Amino acid sequence: MFQDRLQALLVPALQNAFKQAFDHELDGRSIGFQQTRPEFEGDVTINVFPFLKISGKGPEQTAQTIGEHLVSSLEVVTRFNVVKGFLNIVISDAYWLGFLKEAGSKDILALPSTGKKLMVEYASPNTNKPLHLGHLRNIFLGWSVSRILEAAGNEVIKVQVINDRGIHICKSMLAWQKFGHGETPSSSGLKGDKLVGKYYVVFDKAYKQEIDGLIASGKSKEEAEKEAPLLLEAQEMLRKWEANDPEVRALWEKMNGWVYDGFNATYARIGVTFDKNYYESQTYVLGKEDVLKGKERGVFYEKDGAVWVDNTAEGLDEKVLLRRDGTSVYMTQDIGTAIKRFEEFPGLSKLIYTVGNEQDYHFKVLFIILKKLGFAWADELFHLSYGMVDLPSGKMKSREGTVVDADDLIQEVVDAARAVTTELGKLDDFTDEEKTVLFEMIGLAALKYYLLKVDPKKRMLFDPAASIDLQGHTGPFIQYTYARIRSLLRKAELNGAIETGAITTLIPEEKAVIKLLHQFPGVLNEAASKLDPSSVANHTYELVKTYNSFYQSVPVLKEEDGSKRSFRLEMSAGVASAVKKAMWCLGIEVPERM
Repeated sequence: MFQDRLQALLVPALQNAFKQAFDHELDGRSIGFQQTRPEFEGDVTINVFPFLKISGKGPEQTAQTIGEHLVSSLEVVTRFNVVKGFLNIVISDAYWLGFLKEAGSKDILALPSTGKKLMVEYASPNTNKPLHLGHLRNIFLGWSVSRILEAAGNEVIKVQVINDRGIHICKSMLAWQKFGHGETPSSSGLKGDKLVGKYYVVFDKAYKQEIDGLIASGKSKEEAEKEAPLLLEAQEMLRKWEANDPEVRALWEKMNGWVYDGFNATYARIGVTFDKNYYESQTYVLGKEDVLKGKERGVFYEKDGAVWVDNTAEGLDEKVLLRRDGTSVYMTQDIGTAIKRFEEFPGLSKLIYTVGNEQDYHFKVLFIILKKLGFAWADELFHLSYGMVDLPSGKMKSREGTVVDADDLIQEVVDAARAVTTELGKLDDFTDEEKTVLFEMIGLAALKYYLLKVDPKKRMLFDPAASIDLQGHTGPFIQYTYARIRSLLRKAELNGAIETGAITTLIPEEKAVIKLLHQFPGVLNEAASKLDPSSVANHTYELVKTYNSFYQSVPVLKEEDGSKRSFRLEMSAGVASAVKKAMWCLGIEVPERM
């Protein structure tokens, strides 16, 4: 994708070409620019097939006519070639050199302000278990999208919904009450979220034992599941919670407090924050009045004492919004929470929900309902749907205790980073504290990058060993290249003043690097538009891979020509700056030494 800077030169020239050659006023928005394929000479390719009716000529002749006009009218276009109906344009070295000089004085990934205020929701954990691998993909995706949107000139509000009520919460509470013997995070040495998660598993095991016993006594499986004493006790605890029973509420607040402490410790380690937390215990009452008002207006209808919405005209189905007893469903509170957010944050122009693709249908229904209720902003709601993360061991199940714990996984990649980096033997001048910081930085980069480099819509397999490869398509490889450049720049300073001068031509290795730098603002804009960090991740990898190829084949500090040496150092600094900002967009830190 091309930066507006180059398009601003090419579009008027193309419009002039169509006016002079074909007597046609061309709409600049109809011109599509592409990167020239590597097997052909060129930097920019234009597909002329859409313009054949305008030219009245064949594709090759049309492309030839346009190309000749561009060469004669634009200094930045030095030559061209035609491959069937595709016009490949070669941009002058002077243009690329001018771009690099301009880029050296500013952050090329800091785009102009859009004046828009956006909200991104991510994380949304339950307080009956610790964060796991699935949460990490969600969190890193939401955090990265937030930063990309911010870099693209938007004001971003980061929020999470904490699911802190319901039968699943009561199951952990009841199990701790019956089997915990007063165990606490401090007495057990466990993080609070892990301790509470432990009792969610304890409940499930005890519940299954009761079911087996009831079945052995003659009950059917369905009867046993409904009549197991533990489940009945959990349901009674939920009723007491809803009735504000002081003892149940006190237990709930204590155990949730443990979980929040645990969550916050994990968030702090991975460098993630939120501007506002929403708690389901507070939001589950929202939406009921909005649904009743919708019924009065005829948007919804009543059937068998319940309130329904009919979405069959939209190709969906009918859905209950209020039960016969007047209680809400999840959809109802999501309706109310969305309305509350737009009331709390005036000027909010877009709300993005980072939620797995198993909830695709839910959000289709939610957005349709809010549109039916007449909210203009309903068209600006977006479900950032993503695929699940698989592991070689198979599917994860929380209640059976087979989930890959987030903290354990983070520690695993940090330990792997320690082993791989230590094996290289380049840390002799690092203090123990500096080593610890470096291992943490590399391990988190491995984990975050591996989860973000894949298109969010795709299901993926996470491989901890592959994520840490210092020579592969990984975060640590990008970090290593950044550290290499920073070391190069420090050596250049130690070697004293560098002769400055001007160069007028580029070798292919230099031009390849500058072109990738030039594309970065467009890549960032596209990532912000599509809410897809993978494009930033993969472009950063292509940049560092191309730079490494340049570095291996072209002398920098050993270059005898002072002008060339100075230019290559300037280009290297530009790469380092772009890589640092791109990795910031992914929530990844880069080390000065490695």
